[in-house]
Amino acid sequence: MQVTATDADDPTYGNSARLVYSILQGQPYFSVEPQTGIIRTALPNMDREARQEYDVVIQAKDMGGHMGGLSGTTEVKITLTDVNDNPPKFPQSVYAMSISEDKVPGEEVGRMKAKDPDLGENGLVTYRLIEGDGMGVFEITTDTETHEGVIKLKKAVDFETKRAYTLRVEASNVNVDPRFLSWGPYKDTATVKIMVEDADEPPTFTASSYTFEVEENAPDGTVVGQVHAKDTDLTNSPVRYMISRYTDVEQFFSIGHEDGVIKTTRPLDRETLPWHNISVSATEIGGHHQDAKVRVNIKVRDINDNAPEFATQNEVLVCENVAPGKLIETISAVDKDEMAHRQYFHFSIAPEAVNNQNFSLKDNRDNTASIYATRKGFSRMTQDIYFLPIEINDNGHPPMSSTNTLTIRICSCDSKDTILSCNVEPYILPAGLSTGALIAILACIVILLAIVVLFVALRRQKKEPLIVFEEEDIRENIITYDDEGGGEEDTEAFDIATLQNPDGANGFLPRKDIKPELQYPLQPGVQPLANSVDVDDFIKTRISDADNDPTAPPYDSIQIYGYEGRGSIASSLSSLESVTTDSDLDYDYLQSWGPRFKKLADLYGTKDSADNNS
Repeated sequence: MQVTATDADDPTYGNSARLVYSILQGQPYFSVEPQTGIIRTALPNMDREARQEYDVVIQAKDMGGHMGGLSGTTEVKITLTDVNDNPPKFPQSVYAMSISEDKVPGEEVGRMKAKDPDLGENGLVTYRLIEGDGMGVFEITTDTETHEGVIKLKKAVDFETKRAYTLRVEASNVNVDPRFLSWGPYKDTATVKIMVEDADEPPTFTASSYTFEVEENAPDGTVVGQVHAKDTDLTNSPVRYMISRYTDVEQFFSIGHEDGVIKTTRPLDRETLPWHNISVSATEIGGHHQDAKVRVNIKVRDINDNAPEFATQNEVLVCENVAPGKLIETISAVDKDEMAHRQYFHFSIAPEAVNNQNFSLKDNRDNTASIYATRKGFSRMTQDIYFLPIEINDNGHPPMSSTNTLTIRICSCDSKDTILSCNVEPYILPAGLSTGALIAILACIVILLAIVVLFVALRRQKKEPLIVFEEEDIRENIITYDDEGGGEEDTEAFDIATLQNPDGANGFLPRKDIKPELQYPLQPGVQPLANSVDVDDFIKTRISDADNDPTAPPYDSIQIYGYEGRGSIASSLSSLESVTTDSDLDYDYLQSWGPRFKKLADLYGTKDSADNNS
């Protein structure tokens, strides 16, 4: 750069304003031109990584720089900018790392970093694997934040197979400055040694899955196949086999716990379940009891153990006027077993019907057969249904056959062989009586039967006793009382006993508020009481009446004793009859009732005095 100083003296007067520049601080790195003030570098190849900033002091002196001149100084801060003149360097030549054999691909093994003193993009470093026996097992990536090389597991390792790997890693600059290529390569290399650590691993099956075959109906204990697993650890622990019962719910198979041999526990049916997919686990004995599972697919081979049968069981409809030799039906068969190559069904009429004069059969040798009518005309009145037994053979090994019955129904047809009716009822019913009329007659019979049943039920209900149970007391027993009553001595109109026996509404019950008059002969030994009854005599009389009343209900009931007596010693208690002149009311009537209360107390055995009863 260039610095410039000014002098206020007159430049035309001698050397007073002639300036000379010199450097006071900053040598030997920088210099300044005395006349122009231009600052220049004094040394080549200055290193920013060694020193980045410099403080340079420049002096300007007048009088041409001679003694006696005046001077001024300025400070210049000079910063060296970075260039990519340094390659990345690993701080060590060999790195040691380790990984357990139970780690999965993608997990990190270790990190390494090459240092580059350059700044920014000049210091960016990238990493790559260049050689080694772990090239296909490991990979390296660059962490953009920390500028580290991250080694990761690319493929699972096995301690028992290979215990150590060696890699050669190269670190290089992303941006290269061609001006400094002659200084050397912009990269560095280091060696990475990775050790594989042993882990307690589960057993390993010799195959990823197994497929076996076994014949259906094989006896119990038939060997299906064998699975094998081994412990790959150094301990080589023994292995125990088991079948997952979630995959073999009905337990069709068993397995040897030590040898892994799978056997059947019962005969298998291919037609019910052609494949069995089970899961077998192998668990190491000892250690951490780790286990491994494998899928076992068992195919049930078919044997000819099912006889063929008709494909459909539909009836064959034939017109009465069918012509002899006419094809009436083509039948086919099905077999639950697998059909072998070139295997077909053979049809024939069963031996017991081979001489029938009605129908014949032709085997088409394509798993179908044709049925023909062999005589002219059929009559529904004579016979409306024919049964033709047909034998079907599957020609298997061993051959299986079955006899199936073909049902042939004779129908009424028009001239174009269109079926009109296959029912025989119109020929049995009397002339003029149609099916609809028969249905109407049956409906009437059903209705009459229902009426008879209802009538009998009602008759039985009428024979039931009139006395109802407590829970049925409210069944429409509504009694109407159109009577206002006859005073205090008349309570029959409000007698609740009427609701207990509806016959009381018809006048069959005697009054219970007065001494009853005998309406029926008394039993021997029962004597009527005199008219001058008291409460004690009245109660005894009512109890006797209830015990000897032939119309009384057969169950416990409430007997109402609403007796008030025939008269009152105190006469009326109404204040209307008071003759006291001092007041319109007379409250001294209790004195006249004292003897009456005393009599009542004596009657019921009360020991209190008459005054207290008053």
